[in-house]
Amino acid sequence: MWDNRLGMSGKFFVRSFGCQMNAYDSARMADALGGRARAAASAEEAEIVLFNTCSVREKAQEKVFSELGRARELKERRGGNLIIGVGGCVASQEGEAILERAPFVDIVFGPQTLHRLPEMIERRRQSGEAQVDVSFPEIEKFDKLPPPSFSPPSAFVSAMEGCSKYCSFCVVPYTRGEEVSRPLAGVLEEMAHHAANGAREIVLLGQNVNAYRAEAEGGVVDFAALLECAACIEGVERLRFTTSHPAEFGARLIDAFAKIPKLADHVHLPVQSGSDRVLAAMKRGYTVLEYKSIIRRLRRARPGIAVSSDFIVGFPGESEKDFAQTLALVGEIGFDFSYSFLYSPRPGTPAARLPDDTPLEEKKRRLALLQEKLEQGGRTISEEMVGKTETVLAEGRAKKGRGFLRGRASNNRAVNFRGEDSLIGEMARVRIAEATAHALRGELLRAQ
Repeated sequence: MWDNRLGMSGKFFVRSFGCQMNAYDSARMADALGGRARAAASAEEAEIVLFNTCSVREKAQEKVFSELGRARELKERRGGNLIIGVGGCVASQEGEAILERAPFVDIVFGPQTLHRLPEMIERRRQSGEAQVDVSFPEIEKFDKLPPPSFSPPSAFVSAMEGCSKYCSFCVVPYTRGEEVSRPLAGVLEEMAHHAANGAREIVLLGQNVNAYRAEAEGGVVDFAALLECAACIEGVERLRFTTSHPAEFGARLIDAFAKIPKLADHVHLPVQSGSDRVLAAMKRGYTVLEYKSIIRRLRRARPGIAVSSDFIVGFPGESEKDFAQTLALVGEIGFDFSYSFLYSPRPGTPAARLPDDTPLEEKKRRLALLQEKLEQGGRTISEEMVGKTETVLAEGRAKKGRGFLRGRASNNRAVNFRGEDSLIGEMARVRIAEATAHALRGELLRAQ
């Protein structure tokens, strides 16, 4: 029973920052609390406010503390009757230092300890002292968490966690631990649960999801084998995965795109730079030639597959020549819409100690050039889709346009089309009629 003296009436609100892994973890936080509390529509209505944080970039980290400032004001207005928790990668990275900067925070927990939330809240209630647990118990949370309480048409399922690549710029191995794969049975069971509850698309998640390796009867199961098993689950009509690492994108995974029709016509494969010199400094473990070979073989296995990527601009020591090689790679590959960011030094990473004499304005200029080229490529792909018929999973109502639904084609393009709410959660055949700035507009032909 919640203690109302601390404002614990049983309503919680989770504010999520960052990647799809965080979106998945936020949903699992709600599952962890769901047996004892109810979700609130906003922080103002809640008695427990949780921030699921991201520390991949400095801007994301500072945004968390800005949001915490507003939560502090809310707590003060309630006379202290509000539990504030900070989870995710910032919590894992900073630990008790968060309490020094924000002493009004009640709970600090890491990505691997979110399942302990009910106990941490109870200990906070009983002792009156802030609780901190940012340890790395391997896979324990998946054994302790209840089945997901909600299954959207496109559902996330974590296949593995952590990262053992130790790229020189990345903080993930220090905040989420090294790579640990979930047992095959557990992953398939969670996928089947979502499919039985209406999910038609499953997105398998991991920092380097294609590094998945699990012991099973008969030997070790790799990621390609996991996909083969997933495709056999009744009700699953489409499979996606993110994020992949080029160093783990082997022949078996490429062949899966030729053998598994349920795999979507899209792959997100971060390259980060088009310069071998910069890739070596980043400790990425592959060359530009090797990356291009992966894409060439993928397109041979699945003609027309869309490829998106991640890019870092202004990595320490990046020259104008290095950047020109990145632009050349973009022109050669023909990437779909991709993510690109200015390099952000993260505490404790090797790259944070590298000399960096490139002016910020020059970095911003390069980023603008790259983004313009990426957007141009994305627009070309959108325009080429006009007139074609696509299979679109209707995920919900469109934000704009009354009577319109939103969904995604197999190549991950957002599509809005007019349709009844009864189509939500179903696959629909849609003819693409128009390419707009941020989505495609289509005409419903029929539901599948």
